[in-house]
Amino acid sequence: MDALRHKYRAERDKRLRPDGRRQYVRLGNQFDKALGDPYTPVIARPPRTEHTTVICIGGGFAGLVTGAHLKEAGIGGVRIVEQGGDFGGTWYWNRYPGAQADTHALVYLPLLEETGYVPIEKYPHGPEILEHCRRIGKHYDLYDDALFHTAVTKVTWDEADSLWTVSTDRGDRLTARFVVMGIGPLNVAKLPGIPGIDRFRGHSFHASRWDYGYTGGSPTGDRMDRLADKRVAIVGTGATGVQCVPHLAEACGELYVFQRTPSSVDVRGNGPIDPDWFHRMAEPGWQQRWMENFAVNYFGGDGGEDLVMDGWTLPGKRVRAAMSLLSPAERTPEALAAVRERVDFEKMAEIRDRVEAVVEDRETAEQLKAWYSRMCKRPCFHDDYLASFNRPTTHLVDTEGKGVEGLTETGLLAGGREWEVDCVVYASGFEVGTSYTSRAGYEVTGRGGTTLSEHWADGMRTFQGLQVHRFPNAFVVQPFQGANFLNNIGHDVTESAKTVATLVRHTLDRGHRAVEPSHSAEQAWHDMLLAGTENFRVSLECTPGLYNNEGMPADNSHRLNSGYPGGPMAYYSYIQGWRAAGTFDELEFR
Repeated sequence: MDALRHKYRAERDKRLRPDGRRQYVRLGNQFDKALGDPYTPVIARPPRTEHTTVICIGGGFAGLVTGAHLKEAGIGGVRIVEQGGDFGGTWYWNRYPGAQADTHALVYLPLLEETGYVPIEKYPHGPEILEHCRRIGKHYDLYDDALFHTAVTKVTWDEADSLWTVSTDRGDRLTARFVVMGIGPLNVAKLPGIPGIDRFRGHSFHASRWDYGYTGGSPTGDRMDRLADKRVAIVGTGATGVQCVPHLAEACGELYVFQRTPSSVDVRGNGPIDPDWFHRMAEPGWQQRWMENFAVNYFGGDGGEDLVMDGWTLPGKRVRAAMSLLSPAERTPEALAAVRERVDFEKMAEIRDRVEAVVEDRETAEQLKAWYSRMCKRPCFHDDYLASFNRPTTHLVDTEGKGVEGLTETGLLAGGREWEVDCVVYASGFEVGTSYTSRAGYEVTGRGGTTLSEHWADGMRTFQGLQVHRFPNAFVVQPFQGANFLNNIGHDVTESAKTVATLVRHTLDRGHRAVEPSHSAEQAWHDMLLAGTENFRVSLECTPGLYNNEGMPADNSHRLNSGYPGGPMAYYSYIQGWRAAGTFDELEFR
């Protein structure tokens, strides 16, 4: 174990860099064209000047599920404003080859019970997820008032009339009693800040704006038939890269996979969902039970039968089993931490052994092994990624933690040489943890002219991760400062949406004009979150990445992008009880 700790630390140190999150930049320059919508034509329309009860900004899971629960609460006048050409959010834009959820469909896809939909497979593919988003929109009549291809530019509180005014890039001036901001954590694509990225004269695009016109194929899985004579580079080996590589490896003349840090890639084990089994299982309330069962077992709690039984829940069961071997007297914090570490070492050794068993070339296999704790980076699951490197036309370019050093007009610089290619695909993900208003693309001005960017200058401040003092009748539906269960965003969004619908219904029924959390309630939540992250520094032992501020010391802003200290299930239990009590003592109604 000492040798493993040393190895992990050495691999981490290779990847430390002083610019941290600043190493990434937004799409721009030659990528501007790719920022359009290749899937749905933009239809000209006159500006709208209209009033409604609720405006939901964002048409992904957050906007859809909140809109659905508002409708179920009998609240009319729900308008969704979405930049894309349809509902779906991330799943509208992310149509790269192989796009797929890595969380079980029965806990990930929201509102299955309400819409009566039976998923096709255990892990749904992108087209199925997108179609389910459309299904929710149709089922709840959310298309009726939706505005697509419309970006919000400004959100302003009118104190005299207790209304929000929402301005858009289509010249709209929309007013509403309530505003729900559900832009999601994956709405702004980012590029690595590689020197010379603008110099490359070949073809290039970000994976979230896949150019099927260049590659051939389609989002529904047709083979990319225009790459047989092309040399293609893909930069990034996170979840997107892992899913893209098998399809590119099959289609390209030559594929070069540029790797800074290998992902841990475990077995996916996907398969069809038996409709007969599903209908026998699906008694009323089944999805809530599945979601809670998944969360409990993921964190190693005693959830009884593990309904999901996959790469997320089984490690937690192993930790619990190992801890059960300790006597009560032996269960000190230090002993329990040692058990977690040992089980984690064992699991990661299994993942590395799988690489060795699948990848034929010894050098390539060694370079694909992940040397860090399992949750230092989001784990990946795929049955074909590793085998792709057995193709003679697929080449791993391991950069020893340094990343691509630069681009020329004809290729990429790494490892002291130039790799000439025809096309570069950037699988570099999305901004997470950057300024909310910067990612949103609009400023929010609340009571007394206070802006959200000012209020959150030193980090996010909310009550329950949902409401903000000085911003009445406004809700932020996102994971941070709430459950923060990033492994199942659908569960996060569902509980948040139920809370929003409860508060909107309560405010209207009591005849109140506005509701917001008190300053003391927001401050108490803020202090609780910071107290709960006092051991945050431990994550600095991880290889740099999203979870540990790219290896930089965690400032308050980063620490506040955390969750309820007791964990997701404790938060869900708390928020359900808070809604049921209905006293809402921490809120100010006017």
